[in-house]
Amino acid sequence: MKEYLGREVKVKIDRPLGSKHPEYGFYYPLNYGYIPNTIGGDGEEIDAYVLGVHEPISQYRGKVIGIIQRKDDDEDKLVVSAEKNYYGKEAIKALTEFQERFFEIEIIAFDK
Repeated sequence: MKEYLGREVKVKIDRPLGSKHPEYGFYYPLNYGYIPNTIGGDGEEIDAYVLGVHEPISQYRGKVIGIIQRKDDDEDKLVVSAEKNYYGKEAIKALTEFQERFFEIEIIAFDK
């Protein structure tokens, strides 16, 4: 997954900001989707959080600014944002806590 850090990707949003998780019932405080035509550790397309967009969207093109490695799960997540936006590890952790709090994670991100 580290090879994605810094790359531009297109994210297809299947859980837009404000939507409800179909199984667990929590709401998404940000846009969440996947990178089409990729395969992650769970055998499905790689998931991605989109930071810095404050309205529901259906797709997004941005730069991978971080990777959330789940130490107790098969699936890591990408963190995508506009190139002009900077989010450090602590900000990424806080913004994705709604879902990542259930996992032991390590965040890989650019140092400022």
